[in-house]
Amino acid sequence: MSGSVYGNIFKISTWGESHGNGIGVVVDGCPAGLPFSEETVQPYLNRRKPGQTQYATPRKENDKVHILSGIFEGRTTGTPISMVVYNENQRSHDYSQIASYYRPGHADYTFDQKYGFRDYRGGGRSSGRETTGRVAAGALASTILKELGIEICAYTRSIGPISIQEDKIDLEYARQSPLCMPNIEASKAAEEYIAKKMEESDSVGGVIECIVKGMPTGIGEPVFDKLDAALAKAVMSIGAVKGVEIGDGFQVTTRTGSENNDQFIIDSDGNVAKATNHAGGISGGISDGDTIVLRAAIKPTSSIFRPQNTVNKENKTIEIQIPGRHDPIIVPRAVVVVESMVAITLVDYLLMGMTSRMDRIKEFYKK
Repeated sequence: MSGSVYGNIFKISTWGESHGNGIGVVVDGCPAGLPFSEETVQPYLNRRKPGQTQYATPRKENDKVHILSGIFEGRTTGTPISMVVYNENQRSHDYSQIASYYRPGHADYTFDQKYGFRDYRGGGRSSGRETTGRVAAGALASTILKELGIEICAYTRSIGPISIQEDKIDLEYARQSPLCMPNIEASKAAEEYIAKKMEESDSVGGVIECIVKGMPTGIGEPVFDKLDAALAKAVMSIGAVKGVEIGDGFQVTTRTGSENNDQFIIDSDGNVAKATNHAGGISGGISDGDTIVLRAAIKPTSSIFRPQNTVNKENKTIEIQIPGRHDPIIVPRAVVVVESMVAITLVDYLLMGMTSRMDRIKEFYKK
C-alpha cells in the first residue's frame, strides 16, 4: 500500500491497523540534539486516546508509547525515530459480521474495489486509530516548534449548530472541556446537543480551529508547494476531515477586494505588519509573519447504531445496525490530530526553507 509516507525533509511513515498488534510511526529527518522522551509524547497521546469521556468510544486503551530507536540519553541522534503503541483491547469479533457488507460512510467498498479484499476489523488502515502514529510524530514536531518559539494550539470551534464567537474564546478552558471547546457555555450546550443525538442513535460533526503564533516570514514555496496547500493536504489526509479553510476561508467570497485585502502598516516596533489578517498568516503560499489560522470540517461519525440501508457482496440490498464500540462524535479526539499534522508540516517547511537564500547558507557554513 502506497501513500503512508508524508513529508520532504522531516518525513513520517505510519504503520499498523486498528486491530493488529500495534500502531506506530517512523520519523526521519529530525535534527540531532533535541531533548525528547516517551514522557514528552505521552500527554499528546492521552489527548487522543479512547475511553476518557462519555463522548468517546468505550474501547479502553492505555496508548502507552514505546520509543524503539533514534534517542540516546534523552536526546535525538539524527537517525530514524521509531515509536509504537501496542493494541491491548481489541474486540475483533464485534466486526465479523460486517465482512460481507459495506458500511455507509466507511471505506469498505472503496478498499474492496482497490485491493480486492480488506481488513474489516475496525477498518484496518482506514480506522481513526491510524492517527496514533501521527500524534506521536506530532509531539516530536511540536517540541521542535517550541525550541523555535513557535506556539501551536487547536481546539473545537463548533459542534453541530453550536459555534463559539470570536470574542468568546477562552483557550485556558479548552483543556478542561470534555469537548475541547474554549467556552464553558458553548461546551455545555454542545454536550446537551450530543446527548440528544446519542439517544436517537445518531452522531454529530464539527469544526476544529488551529492557530500558530510566532511563525517567521518567508516559509513556503510559491507554486505547487505553497504552505497553505501543504497544510490543506496534511489536514485533509485525516480520515474524518471533509474540508479545510485558511484564514477567513469561504467568507472571502462575499467581500470586495477593499474589504478583504490585508493592508500593510508599520507597527510600534518599526516593523512591517498587517492591519488585518483575513489571509490567515499566509500570502502567495508563503508565511507573512502573522498568526496562521486554519479550520478543519469534521464529519459525523460514520458508525451509528441506527438502522441503515446498504448492499452486501452479493449485490443485495440489506438493512443493518453497526455493532461495536464507536464515538458519537470524533471532533474532541481529532483536535490533537489536526494540531499534529499542522506541526509536522510546519517543521518540514521550516527545514526546507533553510536553503532558500544563499546569504543564509553562507552564514551557516562560514568558518
